Amino acid sequence: MQPSKILVSITVLIAIALASSSVIAQTRPVTIDDLFTLKHVEGPVISPEGDWVAFTVEETLYDQQDTETRIWMVSVDGETLLPMTARGYSASHPRWSPDGRYLSFMASRGLTDATNQVWILDRRGGEARQLTFIDQGIRSYEWSPDGSRLLLLIRDAIENPSDEPQPYVIDRLQFKRDYIGYLDRRRTHIYTFTPRDSTATQITFGDYDHSQPAWSPDGTRIAFTSNRTEEPDGNSNSDIWIVDATRGEQSGGLVQVTTNPGPDHSPAWSPDGRYLTYITVVEPGKIWYANEYVAISEAVAGSESRILTKELDQHAYKPMFDKNGNSVTFIYFEQGERKLGSVDLATNERSVLIEGQLTVMDYDASNGFVAAQIGRFFEPDELFLYSEGDLRRLTSINQDFVSRIEAPEYLDLRFTSYDGAEIHGFLIKPNGYEPGKRYPTILWNHGGPVLQHEHNMQYLNEQYEAHLFAANGYAVLLINPRGSIGYGQAHAEALFADWGNKDFRDVMAAVDYAIELGIADGSRLGVGGWSYGGILTNYVITKSDRFKGAISGASETLMRSNYGHDHYQLFWELELGLPWETPENWERISPFNDVANVVTPTLWMGGQLDWNVPILGSEQMYQAMRRLGIETQLVVYPGEFHGIQRPSFKRDRLERYLGWFDRHVK
Repeated sequence: MQPSKILVSITVLIAIALASSSVIAQTRPVTIDDLFTLKHVEGPVISPEGDWVAFTVEETLYDQQDTETRIWMVSVDGETLLPMTARGYSASHPRWSPDGRYLSFMASRGLTDATNQVWILDRRGGEARQLTFIDQGIRSYEWSPDGSRLLLLIRDAIENPSDEPQPYVIDRLQFKRDYIGYLDRRRTHIYTFTPRDSTATQITFGDYDHSQPAWSPDGTRIAFTSNRTEEPDGNSNSDIWIVDATRGEQSGGLVQVTTNPGPDHSPAWSPDGRYLTYITVVEPGKIWYANEYVAISEAVAGSESRILTKELDQHAYKPMFDKNGNSVTFIYFEQGERKLGSVDLATNERSVLIEGQLTVMDYDASNGFVAAQIGRFFEPDELFLYSEGDLRRLTSINQDFVSRIEAPEYLDLRFTSYDGAEIHGFLIKPNGYEPGKRYPTILWNHGGPVLQHEHNMQYLNEQYEAHLFAANGYAVLLINPRGSIGYGQAHAEALFADWGNKDFRDVMAAVDYAIELGIADGSRLGVGGWSYGGILTNYVITKSDRFKGAISGASETLMRSNYGHDHYQLFWELELGLPWETPENWERISPFNDVANVVTPTLWMGGQLDWNVPILGSEQMYQAMRRLGIETQLVVYPGEFHGIQRPSFKRDRLERYLGWFDRHVK
């Protein structure tokens, strides 16, 4: 191994702006109970006058085994924080009417059929009032620029509904989806709606889904995303379209803007209505390993696309024009961070607006400033205001959590893998760390695979789990091996059809490096993860006997058995080929075929209804290990999908994590 280097995480590009406003001396390590006191701050939206920012706060109602989301708003000086919706029901998708008079939101709010409708709050006072009355409810909405209409996303109603169970009649190529179930021919279309009308007007049609609608500045057109190819389930295409907001599609008011065979999505208008910026993938054959770039086109049929971030070589999302239309702002992944960047349309020069040891999860830009949702390694997401190089905090929703919890130290690691490639990640030291002492160490793999461990303790809960391990005496490795996002397309693409090879060697090099640093105890190693983190765990335990305990959550093991059973049929085909034509590709990356090599006691876990990564894989590995006489256990959470939602099950999972590692690793 070449000489390694280590960068201790002390970069403070904006640390002063992000520092907590107060420090309380009496702190303690985090516990499982603390997870349920965390509040999730999301979705900032700036008011038309520029004096308020609306957002949502989700919190856990543990006694009710549920969560509740409320709408709040904060003044741009950070001095006034007001709840806008009451306890007792959840609300989402806050939007300001263009005149600033109303704050609207989506909620079912006591409706017997629990369908979401649009509600409005008059800022002059009074109770929220229901604005839409759509039988099957709505999926999303946006105000027109003049406030006279709304666009609604509505899924087709069920034909001939019945209270009795009915058989699923399936004829689609893509026939199931996690959290949804079996798919039928009901589609999501765009409608326009005038307040005080009793009905909405449908303006898109056909056997296609439509999403991400955006009004043009003059309110005459709506841009949206749709895959309107002959067989939408048979490719990853989506294009940007424009529909006339009055005439609709059936009166000839439909224009196809992009024709790229890959995905084009997330359209946003320039202030003059001449251009659209959006996200594009130019190498669709590389599926999720391909970069997503920011692009721009004229808002006319067949416009030539101009890619703005090709040289950035990173995944980007949420592009938005600045107020003058001279530049485009966007979020992009980079080496364990998410940054807010900008590109000048005249010079193509890029600049970074917000960066540092942080994650910009979301933002809104208006009135010359940015309201950003930002998290750090041990600080839950809060809202910040950015203007002309200055970043300041707007909210401290989780200040009580931050002030009472002792954050462990962590190292920003850069080390050399087996082939000379530099790999990046983090090493969390156990609370109470003593230099010179070696600690039991857990390699905790991230999902994806094209995701990253990053400076955000709430993202996918992986960092929270790592902090919990540290609070219980473990050092924790959070590594971004080949396949991870944020290090350029070549880094991610190295995993294409070659799972469990370079990524396995990268994380093993990380383990060796942690031992070299004198922190990890090589005789007390654990490994685990969820989703692709569980899949990588399967490669680790079938290729190495160094680990004393493993936890594999929601993982795949015998790959061909997932074809037609999970919801990834298209991606499997593009990456590995058809399983009856290229079985060798599928079998080569199936860890089940090496199960006889496993010596590590392994806990298998998953959701009963998971169609993203079905429980089938965990059942197969559990059955094989049980037959082989290797210590193992299978835990299946009833009624759960890929992400575990029920608070008691979240608690149970964390308790089992600690119990398994304490028993086998410590």
